[in-house]
Amino acid sequence: MSQIHRWGHLIDGRWSDAGAAGLRTRNPAHPQQSVGEYVAGTAAEAEQALAAARHAQRAWARVPPLERCAVVGRWLDAVQARGDAIAQATVCEQGKPLGEARGELAKSLAEARAMLGLALRGHGEVMPAARNGFRNLVLRRPRGVIIAVSPWNFPIMTPLRKIVPALVYGNAMVLKPSEFTPAAACIAADASRGVLPDGLLQLINGDGALGAALVASPGIDGISFTGSIATGRRIYAAAAGSLAELSLELGGKNAAIVHDTPDVDAALDAISGAAFAVCGQRCTAISRILVHRDLHRQVADGLIARARALRLGDGLLPGVTTGPLIHEAHRGKVAGMVERAVADGAELLTGGCEVRPESAPQGFFYAPTLLDRVDPASEIAREEVFGPVLTIQAFDDLDEALALANGVEHGLTAALFSQQHGVVQRFLDECETGMLHVNHGTVPDNHMPFGGIKHSGVGAFSSVGPSAIHFYTTEHSAYLA
Repeated sequence: MSQIHRWGHLIDGRWSDAGAAGLRTRNPAHPQQSVGEYVAGTAAEAEQALAAARHAQRAWARVPPLERCAVVGRWLDAVQARGDAIAQATVCEQGKPLGEARGELAKSLAEARAMLGLALRGHGEVMPAARNGFRNLVLRRPRGVIIAVSPWNFPIMTPLRKIVPALVYGNAMVLKPSEFTPAAACIAADASRGVLPDGLLQLINGDGALGAALVASPGIDGISFTGSIATGRRIYAAAAGSLAELSLELGGKNAAIVHDTPDVDAALDAISGAAFAVCGQRCTAISRILVHRDLHRQVADGLIARARALRLGDGLLPGVTTGPLIHEAHRGKVAGMVERAVADGAELLTGGCEVRPESAPQGFFYAPTLLDRVDPASEIAREEVFGPVLTIQAFDDLDEALALANGVEHGLTAALFSQQHGVVQRFLDECETGMLHVNHGTVPDNHMPFGGIKHSGVGAFSSVGPSAIHFYTTEHSAYLA
């Protein structure tokens, strides 16, 4: 990697001077390699950005929706034109293989363009009147200024999932990307200059302290956050002062129920892909296999083979399928959870150790890991690992499988593999997750609502899909006499 990313803050259409670097990023595959230098934002800069956003939003809300979508579409074209730079930055700061980085950008743009179409659908309703001579309408207006805080695992997808629906529905946005992977969002924000009105999209770099200051700011209208449940709880409390609308997309402990299937290999291909992509660092990653006892041995053996076939290394090299974990502390957390699981009686089938690939011997790599005979009450069965770790629990009937699937605080996504109509219907009716997948992995479509229930989500699903309007607009009852 030859380029060092240097960015300040995008406020009112202009980048601040890149002064002293308060934040530095490093390549998790090559920790000795510096990738980016960023200015850490201050409370004064946050206030400046919010004021500029408020001013820009008032004018933007008056722009007709068709014109808004056309402008945002031109910005997406500009983002796509910088696709190579965004993908390279994603690999170097986040660690995922180049194919995954390019796939992330392609899906991000496809979701965003689907959102343009959804934004041009009818937004209000004509309601029956209770009085003669009246006409009753339900109207929707832009919510206002939205604060967005995005995580490090999807450096371009999550920002676009927040920015695009906000803008097409007439809002302005202040984005704080993750301090670990800000380059992709900075490149995308830079592409907005001269395309979007100044002040409509602001970007401020900073750590968790800046994020806390932003979400506690008075006068904001909405907060969109994607990240851990623990951080979501703190944002929930901080938002009480402003009573801002919340959309929190939080963690998952996602199960795949293998009940019956005529093609076990196809099911395991789907499961392993959903489990080990982004080195398991996805909120929608499958992390629990709940398998009918009759299929237990076949499923375990098949997953062992797939885990051992993955090639770890520098994501810029051809043939690499799995990158590193984001940093040393996170690898230590993943390793600690596996060690405690084994101490609690889980059987380690493969993995469970650090790895030093020849292409990146200093990187934060952890072997794809499979744990069998896991106690349902143990930490590893109940808490999000956010790494390349799969657990196996056997069940005897569907009642037991659903009890295991639902017996956690999370409720993001789940998958079922079955050809039995009654089993599928019960899964759709009883599985306590916001997204339900039957006979495939946990990959969502570009136009469908995305979000969770229980402790995996608060507020309307705001990322993509028709339900995003419920977060990015306010509802008004109108009576015309």
